[in-house]
Amino acid sequence: MEGEYNEYIDYRSPLSTRYASKEMRFNFSDQKKFSTWRKLWIYLAKAEMQLGLAISEEQIQEMEKHVNEIDFNAAAEEEKIRRHDVMTHVHIFGNQCPKAAPIIHLGATSCYVGDNTDLINLRDGFDILLPKLAFVINRLAKFSLDNRFVPTLGFTHLQPAQLTTVGKRATLWIHDLLMDERAISRARNDLLFRGVKGTTGTQASFMQLFNGDGEKVKKLDNLVTKMAGFEKCYSVTGQTYSRKVDIECLNVLSSLGATVHKICSDIRILASMKEIEEPFESTQIGSSAMPYKRNPMRSERCCSIARHLMTLVNNSLQTAANQWLERSLDDSANRRITLAEAYLSADTVLMTLQNITEGLVVYPKVIGRHIDQELPFLSAENIIMAIVKAGGDRQVCHEKIRVLSQEAGAQVKQHGKDNDLIERIRKDIYFKPIMDKLDTILDSSTYVGRAPEQVMEFLDEEVYPILRKYENIEYKPVELSI
Repeated sequence: MEGEYNEYIDYRSPLSTRYASKEMRFNFSDQKKFSTWRKLWIYLAKAEMQLGLAISEEQIQEMEKHVNEIDFNAAAEEEKIRRHDVMTHVHIFGNQCPKAAPIIHLGATSCYVGDNTDLINLRDGFDILLPKLAFVINRLAKFSLDNRFVPTLGFTHLQPAQLTTVGKRATLWIHDLLMDERAISRARNDLLFRGVKGTTGTQASFMQLFNGDGEKVKKLDNLVTKMAGFEKCYSVTGQTYSRKVDIECLNVLSSLGATVHKICSDIRILASMKEIEEPFESTQIGSSAMPYKRNPMRSERCCSIARHLMTLVNNSLQTAANQWLERSLDDSANRRITLAEAYLSADTVLMTLQNITEGLVVYPKVIGRHIDQELPFLSAENIIMAIVKAGGDRQVCHEKIRVLSQEAGAQVKQHGKDNDLIERIRKDIYFKPIMDKLDTILDSSTYVGRAPEQVMEFLDEEVYPILRKYENIEYKPVELSI
């Protein structure tokens, strides 16, 4: 009806409506943001009361009673008048807490609530992402273990190369994810609290409140920091914490995006060869025009959003570079978009990748058929070595195989036939001394080197110790709604 709000006529971010998780959406929601502001005002009031300012327990309790009761409609109307989001919520909170109104935001600047809330959200965002990253590593570790003996063509330059195994290839994916886990954990643990620093970072307003008692001001900073769940705060800031902190956070998320893009690109290539397939529901449609298609849409989604994620760090670089002196407000609008989108994007690609790895299917017979097409060429060096051991001349054998390989290659490329190099070798009397060894020479499992052992060593020495950090976190399978 006319006049009624219809959410479908407004732009809505696909990250919040289609892709990211409920917990990550809440982490960057208005409800969490503004309730955190109120908690920070309560922490400040409590600490100021402990240090002797005229603030009562009754005022604290009044604020605590209304910490989550935010009138968003009233706030929207108030901001139209004041054109200042923090002062809008100071007044809205004060209207709900008339006894506490005189001491809300006492001595603070807008960045006290704004920056400290951002740091809390960045930290909590990492805490949401890290278990999801561990779940992906866990699933790929099982996949690698189960497929450590399955030979497959290796590829260099996207051309068939020496054999590896399906499980060994997966360890390359895990290796990069472990680097991401380490980097994200480090970025998370490096996050500190802005604390109580005043308008230009000098704490001058708090020195006035405490009559020049610098020790009390320092203790105030420490008390509020501990109340907010941080061990330490940044020792120096301008009006804001250094925007290089945002770079460090978005750098590790962008790097995660590069990892996921590489993994899912590999899966897409292997899916096109029908060697590996991501989950595909019985009712899923691959193409509106070609009903037989089974497109790797999950991997494509990961690549698509990962590309967006990788670009976002550039915004934080530009923002940090353009913070003039103690601060510039041209960071505000940019950070509202960039920080949330980076975490929502990282959350989306991890959930999607987890869903992929929970149902990744391997087709060994297809893989074996591809090996059969290439192994005759790849076995040339082993055949030469066997001839030499049987008393033959390496150079003569090399020339024989070179000629036969070109003939077989012509059959494949010019006539579309199967590779018949081995049949040509069997028919050539020159190779009679090793004929009884030829089947052994052509056993694909003998071409994978130490790949199976490497898988076990890698899992035992590098993967399982990291996963033990997350063993008490409940595993949550992912079912994508769309």
